This record gives sequence, C-alpha cells and structure tokens, in this order.
Amino acid sequence: MVSESSKTRIGVGVLGCGNVGSALIGLLEEQRSAIAERTGMELDVVRVAVRSASRDRDVVLADGVLTTDAASVVNDPEVDVVVELIGGIEPARELLAAALKLGKPVVTGNKELLANYGAELYAAADAAGVDLLFEAAVGGGIPLIRPLRESLAAEPVRRVMGIVNGTTNYILSQMTEHGTSYHDALADAQSLGFAERDPTADVEGFDAAAKASIIATVAFGARVLAGSVHREGISGISAADIAHAQRLGYVVKLLAIAEQVGQVEGKPELAVRVHPAMVPLDHPLASVRDSFNAVFVEGDAVGELMLYGRGAGGRPTASAVLGDLIDAAGNRCRGTWTPIGDLGEAVICSIDDLESEYYIIMEVLDRPGVLAAVAGVFGRHGVSIRSMEQEGLGDQARLVFITHQATERDVQATLGDLRELDAVRGVPALLRVVSQ
Repeated sequence: MVSESSKTRIGVGVLGCGNVGSALIGLLEEQRSAIAERTGMELDVVRVAVRSASRDRDVVLADGVLTTDAASVVNDPEVDVVVELIGGIEPARELLAAALKLGKPVVTGNKELLANYGAELYAAADAAGVDLLFEAAVGGGIPLIRPLRESLAAEPVRRVMGIVNGTTNYILSQMTEHGTSYHDALADAQSLGFAERDPTADVEGFDAAAKASIIATVAFGARVLAGSVHREGISGISAADIAHAQRLGYVVKLLAIAEQVGQVEGKPELAVRVHPAMVPLDHPLASVRDSFNAVFVEGDAVGELMLYGRGAGGRPTASAVLGDLIDAAGNRCRGTWTPIGDLGEAVICSIDDLESEYYIIMEVLDRPGVLAAVAGVFGRHGVSIRSMEQEGLGDQARLVFITHQATERDVQATLGDLRELDAVRGVPALLRVVSQ
C-alpha cells in the first residue's frame, strides 16, 4: 500500500470533452483510489478545453476547470500531461507540438493527425524526451499499439491484417446474417450511433486507411502516410456478393492489411491497403461480428496472434486513453519515456504488383462461344481460373469466377478486355480473396 504522504500528484489537461473525453474523466474518478494505490500517483484533471462551456455534460467538474482556450490548457503550469481528444489536424497539431516543446507528455487518440503528421510529432517527442502515446488511435479499447511497439519490438512481423472499423463491420454483419441491403444496414447503423450522419469516412475506407498507416509505421518502423494506403470502401458491396460469398464458404469483411513484401536498396518494401475481401469461414477474422474489431498479426517467431475487442465507444476508447495516461504519468515521474525509435523510409508497393486470388462476377449474354471467349481473355493475361459457375439464362446469365493467385495488374487488364467483348454486359463485382 502506498502511503498518502508518498503519493505524487499529476495534473492532467484534457483537450476535448465529447464522448471519449467525458468517459475518460468518469473513469478517472471511478478508478482514482485504485490508480493511486497501484501506482502512487494521484491523477487530477485540472483543466479541460471545450468548444462551448455552456453545453450540458455527463461529468461534474469544479469551477474554473472548463475553458474554451485550448492553448491555456497546454501552457498551464499545473498541467503535467496533456490528453488530446478533439480530433482533426488543426488546431490539434499545433497544440501537441507546443505541449511537447514544453516537455509535457502527450496522450492522443487522433488517428487522422498521426496518419498524416505522426513522424514529425514522434521526432518532437523524442527530442523533448517525453512520451507521445496513442493506443486509442487504432482499435478503440483493444491493446494493439503497445504490443507492436514493445512486446513484438524484436519480432520480425510479416503481416498485420485486421478489421479496424466497427461501422463497416456492423453493416457487413447485418447484410450477412439478416440479408439486409447495404442502404438499410447503413441506416440501422446510423440510428444506433455506430455511423455518422455523413458516413463517408467509414464506408469509403478513409478511417481504416488512417489506422492502417499507423499500424504499418509501428509494425515495420518506417514512415507510412495515409495517402500511401490503397483504399476501397464497402458502398459497392451488394446483397448478391454477400450471398455468393456465403455459398462459396466465405464472408465479406473490410480489411486493413500491412505487410512487408521485400527489400529495395535496404529499405523495407511495404504493401499497405484497405479493401473489402472474402475471408474463409474458418479464418479467425471471419467470426468477428457487429461493431467489434480484431487484428491478426503474423510473425516469424511468434507465429499467429489475434487481438479482439470493442473497436469504438466512449468507455472502451477511454480505457485505452487511461492506460496511456498512467504510463505517461509514471514515466514522467521516473524521468524516462518510451520512444518510438528512428523511423526509416519505406518503399510502398503499388497495388498493381500485389498478388491475390479474386472473385469476379460477369453479366453475359447466354449464347454459344461466350464461355470460350471469356476463358481466352483470362488465358491471354495469364490469369488462371480456379472455379467457375453460371447463374441464370439468356439475358440474365451471370458467370461467377474464383481465380488462382494473380497480380492486380493482370486481373485489371483482363477485366478491361472482357468489357470490350460484345457478349459481356458488365462486371458488377470484383473482390480479393484471402487465401485458404
């Protein structure tokens, strides 16, 4: 037991008091005694920056704690650690840079900021000799960043693949389990608070791409920006695609994938991408339902690991923030920090050079010679067909293909030539397939 006289008081400044910020303050109050007993630190929220001081909130704060001047929180001498939960690029970038320059550790859940300007902030933190911790930026309450930074620091990670967006996973789960259309599943997600009124960041893959860039940076120790991530969303996924996947033994998931595919002049060659894919039903990621997230890590020595849990929500995300806050405060007391290390340059592999199996649907006219013509196009581009079946007759005929491993470049060239055939009315679906 830590005596009262030996406890160290740490002043916490919080930027933002929305869903996560208010949950963090609530958790701090609930766990105050336990934290003090275990760590010898009393974490006190001394300043909170908000957009509107008059708005009703779920937390009770002492007079004078709330302010609309975020810079004053960073500069307050009573604030020892800064927690940033306002999101976006600016003013978050300027505020965090100022906090680090003052030698104050920073905890953030700001994936957009880190995906675009993380390298400069990591360097600023190391130059100041203080922490910049960001567990909550990826996977909500799932412990992912710390295992990649610390537990697996000496592990040659080959690939990290996961479901990192709860909104899209909820939508795809509804489509899979209940036959719901994409638009109805999206409306349901919005009514439950899983999706924003403007769902673009989620359903078009921007959110997952930002997380993929952070994962790649940490897992491979190289700078990967969000703009380098190949991105596709789920808005084009139909109920027919879901049904075909189920019949063939797969489930459709939006995956974030970061893997090292080689070396170029001593630099790691990385493939980082976000896209929907067909996952075999016996793969661990196939059973991740609703708004849950899961990340699958493959390493040379450790083999395969999966981390699973709530990927969003105020309390789960606040739990990750609180864990970082305790670490940052403890390191400050000890006069140390956890550096991310030198980030080298990476060579980003073009999506055109990647290999995968593919699921392809073609709408064709059902007449003699069509299948031979289609197969001929596949053959000219070196794309081998693993399975094929026909649905419907006449003008309603569809050909459903699964290919063997092929490069994206060859598959896209194949589709381009197929669309030129008179008998091909369209190619409504193309999905990559996670290999068995």
